Amino acid sequence: MNAPRTRVQRRPVHGVLLLDKPLGLSSNDALQKAKWLLRAEKAGHTGTLDPMATGVLPLCFGAATKFSQLHLDADKTYGAVARLGVRTASGDSEGEVIERREVPAIPAERLAQVQARFTGPITQVPPMYSALKKDGKALYEYARAGVEVEREPRQVSIFDLRLSLEAPDLLKIVARVSKGTYIRTLGEDIGLALGCGAHLVALRRIVTGPFDASQCLTLAELEALPESERGARLLPVEALLAGHTRVTLAPQESGRFLSGMRRRGGWRDTETAAVFGESPSTLLGTAHVKAGELIPSRLLSPIEIQQILGVAEPENV
Repeated sequence: MNAPRTRVQRRPVHGVLLLDKPLGLSSNDALQKAKWLLRAEKAGHTGTLDPMATGVLPLCFGAATKFSQLHLDADKTYGAVARLGVRTASGDSEGEVIERREVPAIPAERLAQVQARFTGPITQVPPMYSALKKDGKALYEYARAGVEVEREPRQVSIFDLRLSLEAPDLLKIVARVSKGTYIRTLGEDIGLALGCGAHLVALRRIVTGPFDASQCLTLAELEALPESERGARLLPVEALLAGHTRVTLAPQESGRFLSGMRRRGGWRDTETAAVFGESPSTLLGTAHVKAGELIPSRLLSPIEIQQILGVAEPENV
């Protein structure tokens, strides 16, 4: 008989882990592994990476999950390698080869022309091998069943694009893009523009929002740490609110704000405010300001604040 599995005692964990997702692991599998290593009660991520992709995957724990949606809209930078002359059904090396073409000599001038063509606002047709849903069903489910469905083209933005040949049939792509951009599709479209087709053989997310790969920790590195030190590698919840206008409330105002009451003050109008208590200094939640009025959006609970502060009672909130 198999030995019974040891039950992990979960605990409240609050913060953001910048994970360097490994190759071959889904975003959810990586999240569950990190959640287990931290013994965390609640966790989520800020947008998926394909199993074939590596790189920056911010993982949110506890109170941070309340703000994870904010990073779905963040600009992202990817580095990819495309093999020219071969097209696959999925746009990457895992798909069946559907076409082979001879790779022409590509002078620098031609590469520069294609780079300029795909920089700025462009239109993409979402790939069949994607999690986008049609009639409640993911497109990749249709694709695996051999069914192709009509997809609406969508406009995305390529803010910066750099193309360089690593070998006659290997193209390096570095792209800073808007939300909703499919890098596999970008690689395929660039390959077609070069007259030979292409598919991705490597994909890495280098930057998402304010976070870059140099800040990240691998699962192996997290696991190698003593359990008592793993939580120290998390960034505070407010790391997700970079770029928000900081508003600090006096102690007597913090409790009122946490109860959902609007506060009036001399603040400038903004759609994105991060609200902190003054004493102790701690994040209370997010808000927007209209006509000088602070209007709560997403709030931490008194229990979450208590746990973050590590005190028996959340003072002055």
